Amino acid sequence: MTTGNTRPVATVERAVAVLHALADSTGDVGNNEIARLTGVNASTVSRLLATLARDELVTRVPDTGRFRLGPRLVELGNAALARVDMRQICRPHLVALTEAIGETATLSVPYEEGTITVDFVQSPSSVRSVAQVGRPSVAHATATGKVFLAYAGALPAGPLPSYTRRTITDPAMLAAEVAKIRGRGWAQAVGEREMDLNAIAAPVRDAGGALTAVLGLQGPAGRFGSKAMRATVDPLLAHCAELSSH
Repeated sequence: MTTGNTRPVATVERAVAVLHALADSTGDVGNNEIARLTGVNASTVSRLLATLARDELVTRVPDTGRFRLGPRLVELGNAALARVDMRQICRPHLVALTEAIGETATLSVPYEEGTITVDFVQSPSSVRSVAQVGRPSVAHATATGKVFLAYAGALPAGPLPSYTRRTITDPAMLAAEVAKIRGRGWAQAVGEREMDLNAIAAPVRDAGGALTAVLGLQGPAGRFGSKAMRATVDPLLAHCAELSSH
């Protein structure tokens, strides 16, 4: 994607595609598989991997010759997160929400295509939803993603991919839900990205109304159903309002 008159550098785009392919894979990945996933020819992938490995952005597994993300990315990620002041400001609110509600509280921040989780406080329950720092939302299938669409992003064009039988795939239905979110000030997702995961989220906005963060609560569907989610609306909105007044 271009910004203004800046044109993307093809080699960098291909390197980023390789990193995304490794990040999206559940295990170590071979050169040819990365080439298939990215659409980049295998010889180019090989050179990119060698370059990325020199800076430990990827790691080659000696026993198999396959690749995984490297430790240097953790350092870079932590450096980026350290600059997200919202984490420090919002942390007490996450703790308070989890203590009051008993479910996992999350903090997400907007980026160009949606939101990404930057902090969370885990539910104390043995059966719980597990959040992940660095995990991006799915705009049409997650509560935080819908908040992004309602307050910061344009509605996605074209067909919407289905993740479960409950995922909204009709653009008109999504537009109607986003309008409802703007009216009531919060969003929910009921088994839309993962069947057994429910979530609710609300915006944190600056003085000008711009979206600066999203607070969310998520939990297993068997415990965090419609009634339980509705009971969290007022405390969630209260924490978001307090943060928005900063």
